[in-house]
Amino acid sequence: MCFDCWVRKFDYRHAVDVHATTPLPKGVKFALFTLPVCAKDIADGDGMTVYVKIVDADDEDQLQGSESIPLNVKQAVYKRKRERKRRNYTKADELHGLIIRSGYRIITLDNRQQILTKKYRIRLRGIDAPELGMEYGNEAKEELVKLVEGWCLRLLVYGQDQYRRFVCDVYCNDTFVQEEMLRKGFAWHYEDYDQGLEFANWQKEARSKRRGLWKSTKPKKPWEWRRRNPMQR
Repeated sequence: MCFDCWVRKFDYRHAVDVHATTPLPKGVKFALFTLPVCAKDIADGDGMTVYVKIVDADDEDQLQGSESIPLNVKQAVYKRKRERKRRNYTKADELHGLIIRSGYRIITLDNRQQILTKKYRIRLRGIDAPELGMEYGNEAKEELVKLVEGWCLRLLVYGQDQYRRFVCDVYCNDTFVQEEMLRKGFAWHYEDYDQGLEFANWQKEARSKRRGLWKSTKPKKPWEWRRRNPMQR
C-alpha cells in the first residue's frame, strides 16, 4: 500500500506517545513521533525515511506561528491553498512539488484535513546491518520492514551523522527495534558508536544461536565491506 493510503486511513492523534512527558535519556536531544512507515521508505537494515506532522496545513495561525518552517515553504502552502480554491490543480501540484523538494509534504486525511509533514532520514543508532550488496543485506532490510511497516514510531534523536541522517533509537509500540535486529542476527553491534553492554549481549546471543548472518562461518563486517567497496554503498 502506498504512503498516502496508509496516512489517509490514519488518525494522527493516535501517534502521540503516552510516555511523551517522560524525561529523555542522557544524550537524547529530542523525540519525534512519526506517521505510519511505508515499506518503500525503508532503505536497508538500519536506515529509513519517515514523516512527522508539523502543523495543520489549513490552519494559518499554526503555520504562521511555526518558527521551524522555512518562509518559502509557508508561502508555497498559502499559494497552494489559494490555487486549490480556484480549482487550478495544475498550479497547486507545482507548488506541492516545491514543498516536497524542500523536505516537506502535505497529506490529506480521510476527514479531508490536510497536514504539513516534514521528512526525516533516519539511521538506527548503535547497529550496522549488512549492505544490500552483501550477504544477508536483503534479509536485514526485509526484517526491518516486518518490524515497522505501517506503524507509527517513537524516535529518540541523538544527533546527525556525516550524511545528515538523524541518529535515533527507534521504538515501535513497546519494541526496541535495534534490540530485535541484533537478537535476530540481522545487524552487527556498531561498537565505534556504542559501547553499551546490552547491544553487545544481544549480538552475543544471536551469534551463539547462529541466527541470521551468524549462520555464515565468516560473516563480513559492513564497515569493512564499505571501505573495500566505496562505490557500492
